Amino acid sequence: MANPKRRHSTIRQNTRRSQWKLSKPGLTPCPRCKKPKLPHFMCPNCGYYNGKEIVNMEKKKENKDKKDKKDKKEKKENKKKK
Repeated sequence: MANPKRRHSTIRQNTRRSQWKLSKPGLTPCPRCKKPKLPHFMCPNCGYYNGKEIVNMEKKKENKDKKDKKDKKEKKENKKKK
């Protein structure tokens, strides 16, 4: 197996690594609510994709609120037990 003959300097190492970077995601505006979203993905704001409702966001918010209330209640009960 081949081994390097000499050590690479830090400058050479850093110049090589400078090309290894992330690019910005190509966001497109949602045709329904005009908020930015990833192409070919459901809009996280309104829950629509390709003109069809995929997720009912109002129902999702209600479920999240119920869960948050339940979690807060459990935390209070745990504090009282201690």
